[in-house]
Amino acid sequence: MMNTSSFPITACPCWARVLAPVVTATVIVVATGVPADAASAPAVGDTYVYRVVNGYNKEVRGQISYRVDTIDADRIMVSVATDIAALGPARTEIYTREGNWLRHPVTNHDQPVEYAFAPAYPAYVLPLETGKSWSVRVNALNPATGRRNSVRVDGEVLGAERITVPAGAFDTIRVRRRVYAGDWDGVRFETNITETDWYAPALGRTVRTESNSGYLDPSRCGDMTDACTPIRGDWNMIELTATSTGKP
Repeated sequence: MMNTSSFPITACPCWARVLAPVVTATVIVVATGVPADAASAPAVGDTYVYRVVNGYNKEVRGQISYRVDTIDADRIMVSVATDIAALGPARTEIYTREGNWLRHPVTNHDQPVEYAFAPAYPAYVLPLETGKSWSVRVNALNPATGRRNSVRVDGEVLGAERITVPAGAFDTIRVRRRVYAGDWDGVRFETNITETDWYAPALGRTVRTESNSGYLDPSRCGDMTDACTPIRGDWNMIELTATSTGKP
């Protein structure tokens, strides 16, 4: 269901995901990468379960499970499963060893769309030092349609924060990204996404992700002399609830 409210949208471009979600305007981006400076390295069989909470009414929408299937020299392949269709289909996501996205969904006009990125989507730029920022543009290919988008990611390390989620209390590094999805479609402007990850070095992954998005559709604005209210998508809060390890 879509909501309309005041939301800053620009007409220009303006893991984490290490196992965590885009849950942005109906995007579920669970961070599932593993930054190279992580204290804990992943193992095949590691499993992480997250609950997805509706940020508007605080109701639990469902859960997403991630399982590490393959670890190669330059990438990590993760199986993703959800318990309701609204959270997306079963899929495989691919990350670099640093936790950046090679294959991952991104919200386009309130719908999750899977993309292959080249270079990798910069969820993290290491080392994660407070105050560090980056602005990177990457190519995104939709394998199903062949469409290519130019996606801009503006990231910032906000600092250390201790938080409690259903899986326990963790010391985390908070990282925020503002994303311009490059999904211009007719009169609809590109989707603007805000993603915030709470990355826990002790686990080598995100334990909480918050995501929302919005876009402008002038065809739904009426009198263009008035301010156009952005169309806002889902506001998802994703929190780690359980983990299991594949290590013997």
